[in-house]
Amino acid sequence: MKVLIVEDETAAYESLVEVLREIDPEIEVVGNAESVNQTVNWLSGHTQPDLILMDINLSDGSAFLIFDHIEIDIPIIFTTAYDEYAIEAFKVNSIDYLLKPIKTIELDRALQKFTKLSRAGLAEYVSKVNQLAPAPRYRNKLLIPNKDQLLPIDLQKVSFFYTTDKNTVVGLADGNTIPYSKTLEHIFTTLNPANFYRANKQFIVARNAVIKITVWFDSRLLITLATDVPERIYISKNKAAEFKEWLVIE
Repeated sequence: MKVLIVEDETAAYESLVEVLREIDPEIEVVGNAESVNQTVNWLSGHTQPDLILMDINLSDGSAFLIFDHIEIDIPIIFTTAYDEYAIEAFKVNSIDYLLKPIKTIELDRALQKFTKLSRAGLAEYVSKVNQLAPAPRYRNKLLIPNKDQLLPIDLQKVSFFYTTDKNTVVGLADGNTIPYSKTLEHIFTTLNPANFYRANKQFIVARNAVIKITVWFDSRLLITLATDVPERIYISKNKAAEFKEWLVIE
C-alpha cells in the first residue's frame, strides 16, 4: 500500500510513519505535503497513492480547500486534534477520521477497513469525502498595506503575482506593481482557480492577462501577458496541457 501523508507538523508526521511501519513494514510512505498548495502540486505531479492520511488544519488553511483546486479520487482518512464540525460531518457520512495522537490500534483498524472495501465501496467513500468540501468562497478584492494606508485592489485589475527572494509583488493591469507581504502559497489558496493559475514558483497569472503563448524549444510554454513582467514566464512541459485546458475553459 502506498500512502501520502498530508501533515504540517514534523513530529506528527514522523509519528505517523512509525505507526505505519509498526502496523505493516510493507506500507510505503510516498510523500509528505505540508500545505494546501503543496498537496495540490504533489497530487498533480505524481502517481496517485492508494490512500491519503490528511490533517484537517494545514499551514495555509483548511484541508478542504484542496478540493477547490483538484478533484481527488483517492480514499482519505482525516486526522485532527479536534474539530467539532468536521467530526460531526464525518460521523454522518461514515468518513473515517482519527483523533491525535494517533493510536496504532485505531489506524490499523482503519487500514483494514480500506483493504476490505470493494471498488464500488471505495468509489462511494470517495464521493462522500468530496461532498464534505464547503462551497468555495473566493476573494474579489485584496486589502494591501502600503505605508500608513490600506489599498483595496480589485482582483479583476490584477495581472500577476510575482515572488523572488521572499519578496512578493502584485502586478496590475495598468503596469503598476505593489509590494505584498503574503507568500504565493497563501495567495493562491484565496484565489478562484478558474481565474488565476500557478504558472511556476515565481508567478501566479490571471487568465484575462494572457495574450500570447509561445511553444518553446523544449516543449515549455512561454506566456506573454498584457503588462510587463519582471522576468519571462515559463510553463513546464509537464503542466503545458493543463495550462492550455485551464485557459480555454469557460
